[in-house]
Amino acid sequence: MAATVSLRKGEPPGRNSSRLWRDIVRHKSIYLLASVSIIYFAIFKYVPIWNSQIAFRDFQALKGVTGSPWIGLKNFSDFVHSYYFGELIRNTVMYSVGKMIISIPSAIFLAVALYECRANFLRKTVQTLAYLPHFLSWVIMYGILMALLSPSSGLLNDIIKLFGGEPISFLTDTKSFPWIVLLSDAWKESGWSAIIFVAALMGIDPSLFEAAMVEGANAWQRVRYITLPSIKPVIVMVFLLRLGTILDAGFNQIFMLYSLPVYSVADIIDTWIYRQGLLEFRFGLATAVGLFKGVIGFVLLFVSNKLVRKFSDTGLY
Repeated sequence: MAATVSLRKGEPPGRNSSRLWRDIVRHKSIYLLASVSIIYFAIFKYVPIWNSQIAFRDFQALKGVTGSPWIGLKNFSDFVHSYYFGELIRNTVMYSVGKMIISIPSAIFLAVALYECRANFLRKTVQTLAYLPHFLSWVIMYGILMALLSPSSGLLNDIIKLFGGEPISFLTDTKSFPWIVLLSDAWKESGWSAIIFVAALMGIDPSLFEAAMVEGANAWQRVRYITLPSIKPVIVMVFLLRLGTILDAGFNQIFMLYSLPVYSVADIIDTWIYRQGLLEFRFGLATAVGLFKGVIGFVLLFVSNKLVRKFSDTGLY
């Protein structure tokens, strides 16, 4: 990274500026590389914040953002007092927390297994098969799930019927639908999520494992006392980042899989926003809910990071 500019007490501001400029010129390739991300976030993340004032207006497209009448917190009140508010929060948190509980440990387990595997061909084959689902859209995944779970011709139901059971409509059953969502997400994303843990494992000093083997530690003891403690900061970072997006339960997945019979256990904040904002043209309400999610996510991230830093030396910042 670029060298930091030292700020000396009493040093003239102009000298600081010239030193900063020399530092930028000296490390221009690094700054140029960073500028791509800065420009992206500026254009697509920070500039649109101006339009977030729609959340406080009765937005009318012909009048524009600033011309629409100001209504204060009415959009927020409409969402909080909506008949579906409790159900939406429950379903969203259920899927987000469930995905964290299943996906993060499965990604860690896969990363450790790949790291410990000594057969190159097997390791590369498993890596490829685990990463591949991430690159498939949920449209394709829905087709695969239908081929497996269809009550008339699905592979799983064919097996059930073979043993004399009754076929189950997994995607329209309120009891099985949440499990289909959680397990299909783990199937699709665990391999990709494991990449960051594999990278962390590569940074462990091999001499630690050699010393443990000399002392007679078996594979499980090496994982327990060396591998997992060594990647603890990465695990905490991933957990905190996921906690900050706890109200993002995966719109694309739910939208492809849900249907009217399972609305009570499938409808989440994002699918409700889609129907209210795009189908009923209530853009102010949709924006208000988006701001609500952002504030809740920020508070959860801030508080959880403070708690983690209080009880350990690991944190996001």
